[in-house]
Amino acid sequence: MSQLPDAKSLEQEYQSIIEGVQTVESATQARVKLLGRKGLLTEVLKQLGSASLEEKKTFGPAYNSLKNRLEQQLSEIERRMGGAERAKELDKDTFDITLPGSPYLRGHFHPLSQVTDSLVSIFRSLGFVCADGPEIESEFYNFDALNIPKDHPARDMHDTFYLDVAHEQLALPHLSDFQSGNDPIILRTHTSPVQVHVMQKYPPPIAIVVPGRVYRHEAQDATHSAVFHQMEGLVVDENLSFADLKGTLSRFAQQFFAPTVKTRFKPSFFPFTEPSAQMDVSCWQCSGGGCPKCKQTGWIELLGAGMVHPNVFKAVDIDPDKYTGFAFGMGI
Repeated sequence: MSQLPDAKSLEQEYQSIIEGVQTVESATQARVKLLGRKGLLTEVLKQLGSASLEEKKTFGPAYNSLKNRLEQQLSEIERRMGGAERAKELDKDTFDITLPGSPYLRGHFHPLSQVTDSLVSIFRSLGFVCADGPEIESEFYNFDALNIPKDHPARDMHDTFYLDVAHEQLALPHLSDFQSGNDPIILRTHTSPVQVHVMQKYPPPIAIVVPGRVYRHEAQDATHSAVFHQMEGLVVDENLSFADLKGTLSRFAQQFFAPTVKTRFKPSFFPFTEPSAQMDVSCWQCSGGGCPKCKQTGWIELLGAGMVHPNVFKAVDIDPDKYTGFAFGMGI
């Protein structure tokens, strides 16, 4: 006579254990007790190994069917009770799903962007308009129109990137108007070409500042980069003088650094301005007394400037006998 228990009697016995389940934790305990490695049904299944072939055919399917039913019951109990317990936790926490979520931290603006915004804001308060222009230019706008002829040594200082493409491939509107379709295409070496575009498009009076990226083929080190940022300024009107340039830039320096900052102008050379000057500001670290920041001189070189050369006006069809102007440029 077989020693293996009947599957129906086992199911009735096991149901009493399942009926006592009240929580997710107790359901897990019941699963271990019935179906674990040393569970009640597991031990019964082990007995099939020594049973006869006839007993295996009779009891094997019944035990496996019982095992599947128990697993389904326990899984359903765990799902149902798990949902109920989560609902209780939510009620206990009085979580309001209508409240807005936590905002994401946006971080900070890049220092270059902060300085650029500050510079533009100051010049806007002085009556300037912020202008923008293309970073891909022709030699005409980058050099020729700015009184830098092809054989001028100043071109060597710019270490220009030339692009091996034709005008038709780029299809840039600002280049299609240029009189020579064979003019070399380059990455702009300064922001001054925007001055030429603006003077071609708008009649005086003009007062603009132009921040932007520029490109030069330079070795990378602590003070040089192949891509860096500049800001140009241009004012064109009748009866402007060098005094207007000095007054505008001195006012800018006081607003940007401190009301007590001093400025000085020293003769310099730029092909597109005449006369030209370098503007220094008194060191804000030592108030002009001398320190490592200013190399013990009390002054820091800030920008280059000058009165717009008459040849630049002629290149854009502005009468140099009627209008004068001044321009300046600085590294951001």
